[in-house]
Amino acid sequence: MKVYMKICVILLLGLAAMVNTVVGQTVCDTVLSPDIKTVTLYRNGVELEAPVLRMSGNDRLMLSFDKLSPQPSSYRYRIMHCDMDWRRDGLEPYDFISGFEEGSIDNHNPSFTTLTDYVHYYQLIPSQYSRFLASGNYALEVYDQDMPDSVVLVRRFRVYEDEAAVTGSVAKPSNSTDVFRNQEITVEVDLKPQYANPRYLHVIACQNDRTDLLRELPFGSYSGSKLMYRWNEANVFPGGNCFRYFDISNIHTAMYNVQKVTQYGGELFAFLRPDEDRSRKNFAPVQSLNGGMKTNVWDRNDPQVEADYVWVTFSLPLERPFLDGSVHIVGALTDWSLGEVSRMEWMPQYKTYGKRMLLKQGYYAYQLLFLPNGETVGLTATLEGDHFGTDNRYTVYVYLRQPGDRYDRLLGVKRF
Repeated sequence: MKVYMKICVILLLGLAAMVNTVVGQTVCDTVLSPDIKTVTLYRNGVELEAPVLRMSGNDRLMLSFDKLSPQPSSYRYRIMHCDMDWRRDGLEPYDFISGFEEGSIDNHNPSFTTLTDYVHYYQLIPSQYSRFLASGNYALEVYDQDMPDSVVLVRRFRVYEDEAAVTGSVAKPSNSTDVFRNQEITVEVDLKPQYANPRYLHVIACQNDRTDLLRELPFGSYSGSKLMYRWNEANVFPGGNCFRYFDISNIHTAMYNVQKVTQYGGELFAFLRPDEDRSRKNFAPVQSLNGGMKTNVWDRNDPQVEADYVWVTFSLPLERPFLDGSVHIVGALTDWSLGEVSRMEWMPQYKTYGKRMLLKQGYYAYQLLFLPNGETVGLTATLEGDHFGTDNRYTVYVYLRQPGDRYDRLLGVKRF
């Protein structure tokens, strides 16, 4: 099985349209309109978690986003089923959902007393009387009602069957010289006998929602009736470092890791404290959002419509630029992308890598990853450093496709 490892690089060159996903095309989380900002998709009531639903449960997903315009638009969504490599697999809607796979986004409110005008949209998905009939990977497209082939954003989510009892643990590598830099995970899967053939199982592990650090774990051995995935090179992940973070919930004074906040020409600007190369510094554990983001405003009641938008400037001073790769700001604020949306630019006059992003007030966590030329996996060792003691979060997905199955089933999910 070829695991989804390639990075979806989206070049936003003024394009606001995209033909809707066709069968066999790989999908990734992306925003295709420059007016769409702060897109989130999560299990209703549980923010800062990957969007995952239990098929037999009653939970739904909450989709929200902003459009930078004082005038509302009519948006709709459609749901598609994908294989485990995030390619649309061709299942018809009646195969994977009872009810409607499309719907309108009916809830929207204009911003209130903000310098930047926007309309905030939110919608529970699927509709109240719909339920999923198939587990696996799903893609959600949002498009303008007047232009059905013009997609403005794509978000992915998963639906699982709860047919696998999965446990996971993190320890120092059992067969590595970098025991103080790396982490090794051990995964135990307990399944019903009819599912427990490792030939048809695919156990996928991910660190901190990083799509570039998504791996299939080879089957190790049986422990009684349980399947063990351990003691393999694929189980060893770089430890990385605690996420950097900043707080722009207050535009009247500089808060954590913010050097200055100012207003100019009817817009807000925040300059973060310069980042530093942490690869040679002692490890200092701190609590953060592990790459997440959360809208918040210090002196208002409703951050969804009263939080303003701020131009945030990132900087990384270095003596010289990297000639063999690029530097990227990675986290939910850049859709975990290693493309142009996250790439920092070298400014020779200041001997600094820099990046400016338009972000909604709130808390943000991120890492600086180095991407070698021609590679698809970002490195933490170059600028963050790798440490065994880093509090990383791992998620394991157990897929099954037996002979005769028409799609990749997702039997269980475990986050640890």
